[in-house]
Amino acid sequence: MTQHTTAFTNLGLSAPVLAAVAGAGYDTPTPIQGKAIPAVLSGRDVVGLAQTGSGKTAAFVLPLIDQLLAEKKQAPGKTARALILAPTRELAAQIAESVNTYAAGSNLTCTVIFGGVKPGPQIRAMARGVDILVATPGRLLDHASTGALRLDHTRRVILDEADQMLDLGFMPAIRKILKQLGSPRQTVMFSATMPAPIRKLADEFLKNPITIAATPPSRPVERIAQAVLYVNAADKPDTLVDLMSKEVGRKVIVFTRTKRGADRVAKRLAQYGHGVNAIHGNKSQGQRERALAAFKEGKAPVLVATDIAARGIDVEGIDLVVNYELPNVPESYVHRIGRTARAGADGRAVALCAPDERKLLKDIVKLTGIEPKSLNDAPPMPKGDAAKPAGAGKPKRRRNRRGGGGQSGQRQRRAA
Repeated sequence: MTQHTTAFTNLGLSAPVLAAVAGAGYDTPTPIQGKAIPAVLSGRDVVGLAQTGSGKTAAFVLPLIDQLLAEKKQAPGKTARALILAPTRELAAQIAESVNTYAAGSNLTCTVIFGGVKPGPQIRAMARGVDILVATPGRLLDHASTGALRLDHTRRVILDEADQMLDLGFMPAIRKILKQLGSPRQTVMFSATMPAPIRKLADEFLKNPITIAATPPSRPVERIAQAVLYVNAADKPDTLVDLMSKEVGRKVIVFTRTKRGADRVAKRLAQYGHGVNAIHGNKSQGQRERALAAFKEGKAPVLVATDIAARGIDVEGIDLVVNYELPNVPESYVHRIGRTARAGADGRAVALCAPDERKLLKDIVKLTGIEPKSLNDAPPMPKGDAAKPAGAGKPKRRRNRRGGGGQSGQRQRRAA
């Protein structure tokens, strides 16, 4: 077991920040917090790798607040002293909430910027300047292009979920943003996964970084009981209904591969009496916020989602994650099932695996090192074209390492 500091008081944080941590009810840091907080406080560039649900947000928010309080500066109008970039609206809002919690009692200001809402309030919030700006890349560049904000006074930048931020369509936006930042600067990247090709891209933006890996970056938390149901694709709708009949009243996230598929699954579950909402990139920001609020409060305890939600939902008490369809990218599986077993709780994950998804499951097992428990005796045998992996013959999103403005990249930026 990894050893780590036993108290926040030993990490070098100042009294005001320690008081905020105590007020939030925390006294013992997680492994990634125990290692990363001193590293970020040192001012060095940092790459932090840790499992989903391990406390990464506090690992960079706490030292950032400490640094800004110590500097005792004020941001000029339309500028930000620090920038936190996130790939989705939900994650950006979640990070901003954490900043406001830990900065309570201080005079630090925080603004969150993302798409899907009117730009006016965001422009007015930036007019006086802010200490911490949390943003998705697309809307941030929109405001920068109109002169509503400037980044030349920003000396600290944090990329959360760095693998997704640097992958595919986000790469051009990240390059533009980093070129506009002030110098010298501190760059910090955190993620649950960091494949080697993505790490090479990250290295372009880091100077002599400290790399911290509290746990194997691609290995799901051990408290998740993983299982697989082998089923023919045509039988998935009925299989899901049967599975969900035993989960009535529990918080469950069902992941699909497409937006249309999410809507179809949600509609079917609603027909069987489940309180359910779908959340994906085609939903308005208001719809997404209402769906997430209903899920958190238990009013609609079933959420059907695409991968946009895999990195943006931090809700305690999620009993089960169902992979209705396996993702084409094995790292996405790690993020999906990481929605359960948070804050020290146990969790469950079940995958419905069709014959054409056996290759995808094999890739997931290779990445995680964990073989899910089979819930049936024997898997259906692939026949003919069904033997091909899901999505065979179609270009995979991860192949486009440049993210050079293709349609998939544009869709990701709009979804944020």
